[in-house]
Amino acid sequence: MYRYNEFDEAFVRSRVAQFRGQVERRIDGSLTEDEFRPLRLMNGLYLQLHAYMLRVAIPYGTLRVDQMRRLADIAERWDRGYGHFTTRQNIQFNWPRLKDVPDILDALADVGMHAIQTSGNCVRNVTADHFAAAAADEIADPRPIAELLREWSTDHPEFQFLPRKFKIAITGSPNDRAVTKAHDIGLRMVRNEAGEPGFEVLVGGGLGRTPMLAQVIRDFLPQADLLPYIEAILGAYNLKGRRDNKYKARIKITVFENGLDAFKADVEERFARLRSQWSGADQEVLKEIEAQFVPPAFRNVPVDEFEAFRAGNAVFRAWADTNLHPHKVDGYAIVSISLKKHGDTPGDATAHQMRVMADLAERYGHGELRVSHEQNIILPHVHKSDLPAVWASLREADLATANIGLVSDIIACPGMDYCALATARSIPIAQQIAMRFEEMQVEHEVGPLKIKISGCINACGHHHVGHIGILGLDRAGVENYQVTLGGDGTETAAIGEKMGPGFPAEEIVGAVERLVLGYLEIRRDAEETFLETFRRVGPEPFKGFLYGTEETADAA
Repeated sequence: MYRYNEFDEAFVRSRVAQFRGQVERRIDGSLTEDEFRPLRLMNGLYLQLHAYMLRVAIPYGTLRVDQMRRLADIAERWDRGYGHFTTRQNIQFNWPRLKDVPDILDALADVGMHAIQTSGNCVRNVTADHFAAAAADEIADPRPIAELLREWSTDHPEFQFLPRKFKIAITGSPNDRAVTKAHDIGLRMVRNEAGEPGFEVLVGGGLGRTPMLAQVIRDFLPQADLLPYIEAILGAYNLKGRRDNKYKARIKITVFENGLDAFKADVEERFARLRSQWSGADQEVLKEIEAQFVPPAFRNVPVDEFEAFRAGNAVFRAWADTNLHPHKVDGYAIVSISLKKHGDTPGDATAHQMRVMADLAERYGHGELRVSHEQNIILPHVHKSDLPAVWASLREADLATANIGLVSDIIACPGMDYCALATARSIPIAQQIAMRFEEMQVEHEVGPLKIKISGCINACGHHHVGHIGILGLDRAGVENYQVTLGGDGTETAAIGEKMGPGFPAEEIVGAVERLVLGYLEIRRDAEETFLETFRRVGPEPFKGFLYGTEETADAA
């Protein structure tokens, strides 16, 4: 894993000292809130409905044990004892006092962390596949490239004030677990006919009020050309992107209004100039970065104990069937720790739970944790012989919910419980849906199903790419929930189809229940997923289930 060098350390410490002075001037009244706002946003500090919120960067979702423990310390000392893990693979603290924020940032810097560029019209936290370096289907670990992009984009003099915020995601696997097609730039590792590694480059994706999937701008880009090509894209966007209307300022609108061919021509012309000027220093930096991402010392021991325990314990077996994923090394598994216990707030973890996860990573997981964009925590490298002990510790900490990828593994934004932009609540709806299906005991029968909930049109809950997407809106002062179906954030990405009129808060859970039970009636067999059934039969039968009309249900 990457560790700060001397430059990183000096840069972050200087930013903390600078911000400490700005906070002091805000508190003594030397700075107004309007003057302070751009300064705090440059350091990840938002003013939400009830308090300030600090968003801490977790680059490409990777955490060391000492970093997770430090997050627990911050939650306990300066917040209300918990943190909220987000779809950007970051963590948010919802209740810090302004005067304490510089001390929090100093504490983060002690373990190589910061909150720089977690807000503002700049390149935000670069996200990556949360199974990176562990997945059995991986071409190569994408995190060294993500780290290179982080170093290049941090405090970049040309790209600190883009037309709008900018998000990059990267995956090293053909199975896309990084939602690359919903990003401003998506990078998918591929190999050319000669077997050489490179990238399929996608541009112009994004959700929000105008959801669009990214388009391929280069089907193969050699790895050595990556930085100049990304700089060419950002340079073209910085000049062509609209600044007259923030709702039309994202690169997806720039690509749409200019056309992909015209935008690509501009990018290629810039790239040709930049490439001739590029010294290749980035490849030397990349080699230094790659040296820090060496695989752990994997063990080669029998897995008989795991197999016997799995066969003899039905509760453990249910957890193993949902929360474990194939590892590229024989005898190992990837462990997904659910932060979605039925009835709890999706993505929240207490300080105690953070310490438990850190302890497990230290003892059984080669000292590494990941944050997924699905608001769960990953132990990427656990030997199967250790899984019974890991599971027992997770149970004690209320972290052994066996629901990864199921109905109650819901992505939800903070909604109107916290966010100043939200127009409806997300968290209570997610809690109620999870509890309803827990009571019905049908989650495992239903199988893979992704529900995503956003509390406003900004789509922080990624509802557009949910198999069932729920968007909370304000209709004449009343919360109303609109449903989309058929969304997908993987390599077969799709934007969900709006089904019709929304539902009041008291009816949305029942509507979701009808949808899911209706799906069970019309699927071909137990192996056909919700998304596969929707794609096979189309929206009409599902509309019938959703709105309680029977005439369309027989069409399947």
